[in-house]
Parts: sequence; C-alpha cells; structure tokens
Amino acid sequence: MSISLELIEKLKEKVNISYSDAKEALEKCNGDLVDALIYVEKENKIKAAAPEEKKSSGFWKTIKKWVKRCNDTRLVISKEDDTVLNISMTIFIILAIIATPFVFVALLLLLFTGHKFRVKTADFDEAKINKTFDDISDAASKVTDKVTEIINK
Repeated sequence: MSISLELIEKLKEKVNISYSDAKEALEKCNGDLVDALIYVEKENKIKAAAPEEKKSSGFWKTIKKWVKRCNDTRLVISKEDDTVLNISMTIFIILAIIATPFVFVALLLLLFTGHKFRVKTADFDEAKINKTFDDISDAASKVTDKVTEIINK
C-alpha cells in the first residue's frame, strides 16, 4: 500500500514525530490515521512539543531592548554630593517628549546653578558620557562666573 505525503504530514503534525516515524506507523496500520495515532502513542514515539516562542518583528525586538536598557539606566542630578533627582531614562525621555520646553529650561537652569548630571547603569560604559557632562558643567560654571563678574562691576 502506498502512503501519501499528505497523510504522513497530517500524522506528523498531530503528534510531533519525524517523517520516517510517521511513514512507518502508517505502513504498519495500513494507512489508517487513527490506528497510526494509537500505534505511535503505544510505541512512545511522540516527542514533546517545542515551546513556541513569540515571534516578534525586528522592530519590536529593538524597541523592547532599548526600553529595557533605558529602564536600567538612571539619570542622576546632584549638587554638592546631594542627589536632587534620580530617575530612569525611560521616564526622562517620556517627560522630554511631553514637556520639551519645560524640560529644556529646567535642565539649563540646573546646569547654570551648579548641578551635576550623571548617567548610571551596570552594563554601560558611562565614563564617556559622564566626562562630557563634566565638561559641559565646567563650561557652564565659567559662563556663570563671567556673568556674575560682569553684574558685580
């Protein structure tokens, strides 16, 4: 008796077995699908189904990765070793999007009043960004000192 490919595929899909096992079971059961199912079950040839992973597009994987990274990254604003603000970058980005002018003005005011900005995270090389923040803070301090000097004359 000839066993069709469609019948082999039906059995293979139903019980998660190889093509050869499905063909063998159908041949032993003269092409009867129900008998082949029972045969495979008795022979313990059924493989455990592989857990299905949720397939997400590359775009959503990237978004998830960046959200996780932003959640793990903190923006710390301090003045003279006292922490003024310590929030996750995700919250900071959302605030910056929602209230861009307010956040921009607030950051400038904090910068020119001697506050220091830091990025803290466990797995990111924060030395470069913090060095840049230090350079910006130093430049803002110089500008503040110059303005104060001009005002006091």
